[in-house]
Amino acid sequence: MQNLGRYLGIKTVVSAATGLCVGILTWSIGLDFPLLWAMLAFLLNYIPTIGSIIAAVPAILLALVQLGPGAAGATAMGFAAINVVFGNVIEPRMMGYGVGISPLVVFVGLVFWGWVFGPVGMLLSVPLTMALKLALESDERTRWIAIFIGSERDAQHALKNRSRL
Repeated sequence: MQNLGRYLGIKTVVSAATGLCVGILTWSIGLDFPLLWAMLAFLLNYIPTIGSIIAAVPAILLALVQLGPGAAGATAMGFAAINVVFGNVIEPRMMGYGVGISPLVVFVGLVFWGWVFGPVGMLLSVPLTMALKLALESDERTRWIAIFIGSERDAQHALKNRSRL
């Protein structure tokens, strides 16, 4: 449960910073409703992998209609830069070793939980997958599945402990 709280705390801080940067970007370009785009970026940043892309599309389309192709391109480049910096540099460093699940499992969990619960499932995909992993770790018969969906560090730790027995 500590990993789940850590994940949600870090994700909230990174999402807030992303929303702030998007708000400043859209305000500086002159796009209408910068607070809306900031809030949308904040909320959709909780959806792993595709959330930031979904948040960018309506803002880019409005920039195209309202300000023209140059502003739409600048908006797209700004969103891309913000998401690369926060999603690929800052967030992974803040997470440290990660939250204990592999990136492939995060993506598969996004698809699965989105299929099961719709958009709410996509928002909750990482916490739900982490809760599933914790439940699997608690029973000796299913611990191997938890190790399988876990991070490389978890697998190495399990191998070290196994060799000591």
